[in-house]
Amino acid sequence: MTSLVSPIELLRPARIDFGPGMLAGLRAYVAERGYLRPLVVADPFNAARVDLLGLRGDATVFGEVKPEPDAPNLDKALALAAEARPDVVIGFGGGSAMDLAKLVAVLPGSGQTLKDVVGPERVSGRTVGLIQIPTTSGTGSEGGTRSLVTDPETKNKLAVQSRHMLADLAIVDPDLTMTVPPSVTAATGVDAMAHCVEAFTSKKAHPIIDVYALEGARLVGRYLARAVADGSDREARVGLALASLYGGFCLGPVNTTAGHAVAYPLGTRHHIAHGLACALIFPHTLAFNAPAVPQKTGLVLEALGVKGATAPDAAFAGAYGFCADLGVEMRLSALGVPDNDFETMATEAHAIRRLLDNNPRDMSREDILAIYAKAA
Repeated sequence: MTSLVSPIELLRPARIDFGPGMLAGLRAYVAERGYLRPLVVADPFNAARVDLLGLRGDATVFGEVKPEPDAPNLDKALALAAEARPDVVIGFGGGSAMDLAKLVAVLPGSGQTLKDVVGPERVSGRTVGLIQIPTTSGTGSEGGTRSLVTDPETKNKLAVQSRHMLADLAIVDPDLTMTVPPSVTAATGVDAMAHCVEAFTSKKAHPIIDVYALEGARLVGRYLARAVADGSDREARVGLALASLYGGFCLGPVNTTAGHAVAYPLGTRHHIAHGLACALIFPHTLAFNAPAVPQKTGLVLEALGVKGATAPDAAFAGAYGFCADLGVEMRLSALGVPDNDFETMATEAHAIRRLLDNNPRDMSREDILAIYAKAA
């Protein structure tokens, strides 16, 4: 792990506008490139404030993005895109909106379906512009090349990765996150940290990514509680936006590991928001992996304000306390997840080899089942 001699490829948006007030530059960017038919992909809340984008004329808006979007949700967006024939697609919202925007930018007119492009680098190309504008600080989807859509038949997430889905422009304006409520701020913030921590402790960890990963975790440790306590704390919001972007940088070349694999069935089977699912699972997988990566575990805990702890019990207590103190619900039963579904959930999570194979410690189906039982 963390080998200097391992080759790595870094892909970043061609342009990143970061900081409070940067959204104001969108209108000029669109005009400079001659875009006339923008399609905005958003959830209902952000669709209702699409005027903030300052687009000239009438933009087409798909405002029906669901949390944990599934294939039918994508199909509705693709149908609107086929009708509108946009020359630029703008993802405006959280990770769900930005993930769908990536697929809406590459699939129409390509002759490819979602099933054709599942996996790494199967997208044939892109002929329209792609702009990503996050309104939460969690997924980092604006900086990456992956899109996740749930298959309603199997209840599994379909992962598409393609360099063609990398944004031409990412506008990260933390002022857009000021209205995010405390509970969502907390859960999405821990999701950003989980991206960083899982990449930092992965078998595929790399020194280039470690820099982003550790600093992202430190930013969450420094600013998340402040943003939860006072959503108008601009400095805290900026810190979390940067942590989220760094987490997105971690996802391309390294990606997540067991934490996300174990969390996925909570979303696909029980419709628990992704950030909340990751936050609930985070202490369990950090503690499980501690024996394999004690030094890095200690650095993660230091980032969260817990010094000198590397043992599994101490790792669990430190991470659990950090999340619980934010007001995150840490019990599956309180979220309506029945224990009679744990067996199926464990089977599904264990099958997500693209993530589990990079975990620093082998995690069996029985290990996953034990995590669900402890989190019950």
